[in-house]
Amino acid sequence: MSESLQTTDIAATAGAISDADLLDRTADAVRAAGSVLRERFGDVVRYETREELMQALAANDYAALEILSPVLTRLRPGAGFVEDELAGGALPAGEWWLVDPAEGNVNHLHALPDWAVTATLVRDNQPVLTAVHLPLTGETYTALAGGGAHVDGRPLHVSQTKDLGLGIVSTSQARPDEDEKVVQRIGSSITAMLFDALVVRTSVPATLHLVNVAAGRIDAFWQYAGARADLLPGALLVTEAGGKISDAQGNPWTPQSESFLAAAPGVHAQAVTTLSR
Repeated sequence: MSESLQTTDIAATAGAISDADLLDRTADAVRAAGSVLRERFGDVVRYETREELMQALAANDYAALEILSPVLTRLRPGAGFVEDELAGGALPAGEWWLVDPAEGNVNHLHALPDWAVTATLVRDNQPVLTAVHLPLTGETYTALAGGGAHVDGRPLHVSQTKDLGLGIVSTSQARPDEDEKVVQRIGSSITAMLFDALVVRTSVPATLHLVNVAAGRIDAFWQYAGARADLLPGALLVTEAGGKISDAQGNPWTPQSESFLAAAPGVHAQAVTTLSR
């Protein structure tokens, strides 16, 4: 950890700070962790077994968490820390730090640019603030419940598109080794969207699609299954940028839901119709 970050962090915890100030400190932390991962980025990491793959993924996670864990713990000493970024479902009551230290980790190992560092504070199962840093572009996306969504201080707004047939939509695979039912749902939903949307994009991780929805670059994103860490940060960003969040059938979304949809208001109902076939 840099000396300046540590000094600022300790000063911040000397007294109570607002959620807005807490978001600023969180953004500093994800940027610092992102710098470490950027230094590790370069050639494709070769592996021949699942064990070697898991070791390489864990090495990236550990490098980022060495920065993130102590900073976030000092910022909110009473908050829990969610260690499994692939876990889903509701959290216990109270405050929790939900962190993905290398969101899109497998892309990092393959020298692909689609990866980030995320940290989200969840309070009684509601995301309060989130910071998503993209080390290769230098962008930091932030959102504060009731305070809007921003990228490097500039406000974010979802698209004004009202015709799904003119829209770019995207989806993602929540995790490796999905069961057959989920894989079939993914496949049929992509087919349906290929008929109804202008362009369909598919890639991981979900968070990078969701920052694009919040920024108005993509009109809708959906996913089946999913983990808290890859959906809650983007859900807050999209909501605060004026978008709509639901499950694929248009019902209210919670971390226990079996599907997820984030869309610009003008195409949300059309996307629900397509995904409900």
